Parts: sequence; C-alpha cells; structure tokens
Amino acid sequence: MHLRRALLLFAVVLGLAALAAVLSQPSDDAREEPAVSTAAEPAVSGAPAEVRFDVSKPRKRTVLAGQAAEVYVTVDRPGQAVIPDLGLSANAEPLTPARFDVLVTRPGRYEVRFVPVDETPDVEAGTLVVKEAGPEA
Repeated sequence: MHLRRALLLFAVVLGLAALAAVLSQPSDDAREEPAVSTAAEPAVSGAPAEVRFDVSKPRKRTVLAGQAAEVYVTVDRPGQAVIPDLGLSANAEPLTPARFDVLVTRPGRYEVRFVPVDETPDVEAGTLVVKEAGPEA
C-alpha cells in the first residue's frame, strides 16, 4: 500500500513539473526577432572594432566615424582611465584594463588619459583618432 502511494505521489509531482515546463515556455510571438530600428543611426556591420591602449606605450589608434568600438586601456597601477572629450571614465587595475563602448559619429581626435590613484600626475595613454568613413562600396 505504501508503494502505491509513493508511486502516485511521484506521478503527480512529475505531472505538475511537466505542466509547469509547458506553461513557462515563451509564446511564439516572444521568440520572434526584435524589430529593426529605422532611426537615423549609421549602419555598422559586424562586431565592434577592438582598440587597445597601453599606458606604457602611448599610441594613436584609428576608427571610422559611426563605427562601434570597444576601447581598452591597460595600466600598470590602479586608477581611472578617461576620455575627457567624450565624457567617459572607467576604473582600471594592472590585471583589469578599463573598458569603454564607444560610438563616435563625428571625426576628431580624442585624448585617452590615465589618472592614477596615488598623487602622481595624469599619464597619456594615447589618442583615439576618428576618421570620416569613406564612400560605401
């Protein structure tokens, strides 16, 4: 008799679990791709460009206007990386570079600086150069 009750309880729990799984699946409407925005944003294909700066070797790095970029700033001590003209700042440590998601639509030159936690002066990390995108092929 106890075995029958245990099997019945097991069957009820299994049935409830199956019912919960069916009810928790998103509807077909929710699985559709999101609508594409028709806003006047530049069309960029592919993954964002990866741009790396190192405080020990300041250099110029170039991206195209309207091109999404992931900017990383590698440092040798804790502090904050900043791109003042874009109003961006991010914490950085020797094992964790600062990271910025950047999408600049106007050509220009944007200084990348590092502000150490200690009282030492700011350090130049490099320059992000944004060039006008050429004609599309």
